[in-house]
Amino acid sequence: MSRLDWRRWLPPILAPVLAILLAAAISSLVLLSSGKDPGRAFASMVEYAFGERTGPASMVDMLNRATTFYLSAVAVAIGFRMGLFNIGVEGQFRLATLLAGAFGAAAFLDPVPGPIRIFLIIVVAMVVGAAWAGIAALLRVYRGVSEVISTIMLNFVGGSIFAFLLTEDYLGVKQPGSENVTTPILPANAWMPSFPFPNTNQRVFGFIVIAVLVGFGYWFLLGRTRFGFDLRASGMNPTAAVASGIDAKKMIITTMLISGAVAGLVGLPGLLGRDHAVTTSVAGLGFTGIAIALLGRNHPVGIAFAALLWAFLDRTRIILDLEQIPQETIVIMQSVTVLAVVVMGELAARFSRRQQQRSVGRATGEATVERGSVAVAGAGVTSAREGS
Repeated sequence: MSRLDWRRWLPPILAPVLAILLAAAISSLVLLSSGKDPGRAFASMVEYAFGERTGPASMVDMLNRATTFYLSAVAVAIGFRMGLFNIGVEGQFRLATLLAGAFGAAAFLDPVPGPIRIFLIIVVAMVVGAAWAGIAALLRVYRGVSEVISTIMLNFVGGSIFAFLLTEDYLGVKQPGSENVTTPILPANAWMPSFPFPNTNQRVFGFIVIAVLVGFGYWFLLGRTRFGFDLRASGMNPTAAVASGIDAKKMIITTMLISGAVAGLVGLPGLLGRDHAVTTSVAGLGFTGIAIALLGRNHPVGIAFAALLWAFLDRTRIILDLEQIPQETIVIMQSVTVLAVVVMGELAARFSRRQQQRSVGRATGEATVERGSVAVAGAGVTSAREGS
């Protein structure tokens, strides 16, 4: 039994590890072809991220980046587990962040205590994200429009609405001494408390606690609830799920709403913990979440490691310029890693299916032999009785 479990769990673990090693090997070849020393490049990256002088500040930055990456990846993974491709996390989180930031800075909330104000900002972000994702869900259920197409289009629409509203005519204000247009600055009581980190004055986003709770909720929802079972069953075999009585339309709508609600949280770590206003630079995190969800194999723990790895690569690309190494090396490593994970993940899935088929075949064969033995023994007893 333990042997069967080992074969079941080893391929999914090895797939991302081998993918990372392959990406490192290909990046090394690229560096060698340009006359650079791969060992020196990787050593510089590790030293910058974890060294005594720059390590503390780098680790804080990596944790803060990983917090947003993790939320984005979980939002994508929720859809992936049901076979839905929510490519629209980018548009969902941008609109949610904009409207939540403008709402949180509204003057009518001034009498509201800070913790309640933060809670209301989070609720507004989740509602807006869910509503924007719900459009794609309704199009899929009632008009048969692929969620891939609709969410991509909604990204463009959401980005245009974001740019339209973030102007001085609507939700934006021009900051003193700057040409940048942002939403009004949140009052100090709406700033989420942060955590100190040893040997640096930089602080870790307090929203990391929310990210951990989201990860736990994702694990509990999928692994410990009837809804999670139905969701996974619908993703693995939609036809069998419908035949067993699962309401496919309801599952699609509910899954997309949950995915959109989590997507609405993606921009809040920066809003509540650092910027305290929404700027035009809020972009790109949705597509990063797709890559991290694939790298983490849609598992909450795997996504956490993938988010930290992605944050490490993003942070350490800064040092490559000082070493006169093209930053594109990081992009190559990230791209190859995701591609290799997809390929090796499929190979691992095929290997697991073959092992399961062989195990079922062996078990069926053993049962057949056992039944045959019993039948032969029964025939022998009958013959003996007749002879007597």
